[in-house]
Amino acid sequence: MRFSGLRVLKEGLTGNTGWTPHWRDPEPKSDYDVIIIGGGGHGLSTAYYLARNHGITNVAVLEKGYVGGGNVGRNTTIVRANYFLPGNSEFYSHSLKLWEGLEHDLNYNVMHSQRGLINLFHSDGQRDAFARRGNAMINQGDDAVLLDREGVRKHLPYLDFDNTRFPVYGGLLHPRGGTARHDAVAWGYARGADTRGVDLIQNCEVTGIDIENGTVKGVQTTRGTIRAKKVAMVVAGRSGQVAAMAGMRLPIESHILQAFVTEGIKPVINHVVSFGMGHFYISQSDKGGLVFGGDLDFYASYAQRGNLPMMEHVMEAGMTLMPMIGKAKVLRSWGGVMDMSPDGSPVIDKTDIGGLFLNCGWNYGGFKAVPASGWATAHLIATGTPHDTAAGFRLDRFRTGRGLMDEEGTGSQHNLH
Repeated sequence: MRFSGLRVLKEGLTGNTGWTPHWRDPEPKSDYDVIIIGGGGHGLSTAYYLARNHGITNVAVLEKGYVGGGNVGRNTTIVRANYFLPGNSEFYSHSLKLWEGLEHDLNYNVMHSQRGLINLFHSDGQRDAFARRGNAMINQGDDAVLLDREGVRKHLPYLDFDNTRFPVYGGLLHPRGGTARHDAVAWGYARGADTRGVDLIQNCEVTGIDIENGTVKGVQTTRGTIRAKKVAMVVAGRSGQVAAMAGMRLPIESHILQAFVTEGIKPVINHVVSFGMGHFYISQSDKGGLVFGGDLDFYASYAQRGNLPMMEHVMEAGMTLMPMIGKAKVLRSWGGVMDMSPDGSPVIDKTDIGGLFLNCGWNYGGFKAVPASGWATAHLIATGTPHDTAAGFRLDRFRTGRGLMDEEGTGSQHNLH
């Protein structure tokens, strides 16, 4: 079933009775060429690109809950390519290009909105750092505009430019940055993978990984044993737990990142705004709600709820930057389990176990990476070699110290990234 304006009009006039389910609900087969553990954005995009780019369709995505019920639906929906370090910048630039063609590729409205992203700076030193980052982005082939104080005021007149502690000096505008509807991204990739023959197996928790003579043979699940030639672990904040089933200990810590949304209000915020000094970021959804977040909770946890002190910290940062936010009522909040790596950059690599692959360590960059992550992981699984854009995302960099990608320059400590 393809979507089109004519189809939407027809269904609207006939009571919407002709729509069919977006994907099948199959029983797991006994054997697959590839099993992907994890039915979030990265797992679904990996399955989609395995089928689309490499013709590998005998694939199962195993999700312990429901498709899209994890981090892909628990984030602040930001899409950007304003990374600085070689290795990261090429990857996220590739991802943004995939975002820009995603709706056409999937024939699905993921509500990708390139409304522009502005990172504020509050000192002369920060201005110099953002000028350098902007030049690196332009050299990479992306877009960046350095704004002075009045340039920011034209875009964001509602900010408190003269707050005593962090006055606004200017900002770096990334015009192609923006947002996308997180659950629609999951649904679009799920539908695209299913259409190409991939089995999406929901309510199927992996309880063990079968390994014989150093080679993966399949997995144990709550729905029985499923054999496979290749298995990919794509489970975000649960990476450490799933890898332990294969006898691996990963350099990953799991932390909670909270997000919040207010009641719907009239359009006021036309961009994504990032307040670095308070680590606060905000945008306005199509429904009118203000969607915002801040720092991690700073202690390891698997609870998808977060704590009150960090909630207060995020609200304080928002009030400092734009006091008007205090008039909006917060409707709900949620927490995503973040897989934090020591250098703040991801891992897409083969493991020492034959046929077992790993995708983890996305820190704050997971949602915006969904297309390129799936593209690169599918390429690795299909060919056995890393994709050019993900060549630096090797697991052994944490053992050898070579090739570490410390984007923020904050050192090798998980919760600082």
